[in-house]
Amino acid sequence: MQPPILLPLLLLLLLLAAASPRPVLSRRHASPPLATETLDVAASLSRARAAVSAEAVPLHQSAAAAVSTEVVGEEHEEGRLALRLHSRDFLPEEQGRQRHASYRSLVLARLRRDSARAAAVSARAAMAADGVSRFDLVPANVTAFEASAAEIQGPVVSGVGLGSGEYFSRVGVGSPARQLYMVLDTGSDVTWVQCQPCADCYQQSDPVFDPSLSTSYASVACDNPRCHDLDAAACRNSTGACLYEVAYGDGSYTVGDFATETLTLGDSAPVSSVAIGCGHDNEGLFVGAAGLLALGGGPLSFPSQISATTFSYCLVDRDSPSSSTLQFGDAADAEVTAPLIRSPRTSTFYYVGLSGLSVGGQILSIPPSAFAMDSTGAGGVIVDSGTAVTRLQSSAYAALRDAFVRGTQSLPRTSGVSLFDTCYDLSDRTSVEVPAVSLRFAGGGELRLPAKNYLIPVDGAGTYCLAFAPTNAAVSIIGNVQQQGTRVSFDTAKSTVGFTTNKC
Repeated sequence: MQPPILLPLLLLLLLLAAASPRPVLSRRHASPPLATETLDVAASLSRARAAVSAEAVPLHQSAAAAVSTEVVGEEHEEGRLALRLHSRDFLPEEQGRQRHASYRSLVLARLRRDSARAAAVSARAAMAADGVSRFDLVPANVTAFEASAAEIQGPVVSGVGLGSGEYFSRVGVGSPARQLYMVLDTGSDVTWVQCQPCADCYQQSDPVFDPSLSTSYASVACDNPRCHDLDAAACRNSTGACLYEVAYGDGSYTVGDFATETLTLGDSAPVSSVAIGCGHDNEGLFVGAAGLLALGGGPLSFPSQISATTFSYCLVDRDSPSSSTLQFGDAADAEVTAPLIRSPRTSTFYYVGLSGLSVGGQILSIPPSAFAMDSTGAGGVIVDSGTAVTRLQSSAYAALRDAFVRGTQSLPRTSGVSLFDTCYDLSDRTSVEVPAVSLRFAGGGELRLPAKNYLIPVDGAGTYCLAFAPTNAAVSIIGNVQQQGTRVSFDTAKSTVGFTTNKC
């Protein structure tokens, strides 16, 4: 039997052992918690189902014609031009087009258009980097318009085009102004509208523009410098008027007369003598749009013609019937800025200095060459309003996907859909926590994306997919799904691209 005095001593030793700190080694090797974003599954599914429901009401022209009172007041104070932007899926439906029977059908149609768009942007950038000029190209098509205009001198050449876009604005064309729906496109330099008389015009929501009813319409002569700025131009023999052609990578094209016209944006003062295409032979996937408002960096783009060194847009959720804005003029300071990089071979595209990606707060191991532009203009990262899904070099995409999968092991996986290979069944969830995804830019800026901008529904049943895709092309593209809800600003004077969240 132990002496009684030893019992208190043993108890004291046990208490001291229990109170001692844990080994430092275990604390050193503990994994840091992942940075996460909350995805509101119930809300995004509700929007998706509403987008294809029988009760969904398309935009009315009267509602889309004016800029909101708040924005108009801001324009008048600061001298800005501004327009409302709308998702193409909420435009008034042209005669004979059927609504999609399901949300999955709508998504697959979007992805088909997007594949053509991304391929076209990549091909155009690659051609520029390879030094292919308009003089190296040969005619792609002999259109009905060309065949009927026997007096055309020389070939009408066509480069690889840029797709039809996913967002629209209401623009006044001519004098008096005719309000028309126009595609917004940062990847194009030539603004154009369908015109009477039509050799071949696709269906649009508004009556086709008739230049004979506009007092401000004037043809551009072949010897005019603006005609020489076109990538594809020819000349009418009898009148010396300039003809244009723009071909798009999805099979769409427009051919017609090159002219100057007055454009009116919202309640702003009309802008006169804007060089535009008046298309008499047009074909393609433009839905109900009357034409295209070109926002690229070339000399014929709308910003260039009005000498706007800054413009910005905020893209509304593609499943929402609400509108956002496009603005020209002095831009407010952005939350995140990145270098605007210009290609030595093409002025059309807006390249951004992307330096890396992070998932869950952890910077991914991706070589800088995956995002870099070389001395010939090959590679780099384009910010594009018309491409939907962000395309990354295959190695960069694999690093992003694998990190995301490691952070979502608790979520049930399901089979891929179209170009998406990482999908989840969230049909029994109302919200989920997923790893945060951020774009990191040269200079230290970091844009953290909301979960709905990279984990998106692909049907109405609760299937969600990671909205990034790999590409074998040299160029990467930041698409509009990742830009939704963020004001994206371009300042060509300061060579910066800005990103400000929740600024629509």
